[in-house]
Amino acid sequence: MEWFPAMPLEDWVGTKETVHRFTQIVGKVRLAASVRRNHWWNVPFHLTGRGITTRPSGGFDGMPIFTVDFDFVAHRLIVNRLDGHGVSFGLIGQSVASFHRNLFEALEDLGVEVEIEAVPFGLPDGTPFAQDTKHADYDPALVTRYWQVLSQVNLVLERFSAEFCGKISPVHHFWHTFDIAVTRFSGRPAGPEPQADPVTREAYSREVVSSGFWFGDDAMPWPAFYSYTAPEPAGLAEEPLRPAQAAWLPQRGSHLAVLRYDDARAHDDPVATVLEFLESAYQAGVRRAHWDAELRVSPPGVTDPVLEREPPQAPAGGT
Repeated sequence: MEWFPAMPLEDWVGTKETVHRFTQIVGKVRLAASVRRNHWWNVPFHLTGRGITTRPSGGFDGMPIFTVDFDFVAHRLIVNRLDGHGVSFGLIGQSVASFHRNLFEALEDLGVEVEIEAVPFGLPDGTPFAQDTKHADYDPALVTRYWQVLSQVNLVLERFSAEFCGKISPVHHFWHTFDIAVTRFSGRPAGPEPQADPVTREAYSREVVSSGFWFGDDAMPWPAFYSYTAPEPAGLAEEPLRPAQAAWLPQRGSHLAVLRYDDARAHDDPVATVLEFLESAYQAGVRRAHWDAELRVSPPGVTDPVLEREPPQAPAGGT
């Protein structure tokens, strides 16, 4: 299929709101049943060949090891236990309330006892999951396309990640903001404000440049690639961005580097365009924040000192 197929927010906003809540319910299960990692790296979803996964969870305090997977090809939710027992149910036709009920019935059938805060996180409509029959839109073709776009962006972010050998997050899909991102770290503490909420304090306890993609929301009703530096250094928004369509946008007292998805799609080589954007935004951040960036360069993913000195070798067969 084509790289970066069309994904206008208005085409699937109802479906997106439903699926976002589905992922929040499962994400909260993952949060309750996983070992905490720095910067909440235990919490997001990872991509699979058919959808997204929590990865194995549980395995402590008597809880069995289990995994929850969204299959966005067959449009089913699959809960598997390590011993091979599993329960699944269809996603089409589910409201948030019925999804919540079916998931916890599946977990109970598999002997998984977990409690979550069963209300949406950071969404304007805070209806408890068990009572939410309003959000029930689910267009399977557009959900499959959402996963396909995620998969393509995932690979682009993996390519971008290969150029950095310092501390860096996995490429992962956050259920609270419904974006996919990768974060590079300078190694220096950031000192977030003590009065910030616990999620923010953990996420931004170190200096970062974070890069990613989101599908749009009420404030920015179009999909886009983005980058930000936190804490934001003085003068960041004065730095140039590439390509010409990219821009710094004010965002909650700071600035977000943004390249609209449709602007990237319009280029002859959209992947190269996105990589150029992400690199320009990263370089803007490290220049203004005075990172020692050269010590963390690994093009293309090589830190082997022997290979770094050797010229590239042609593949076997001379092709």
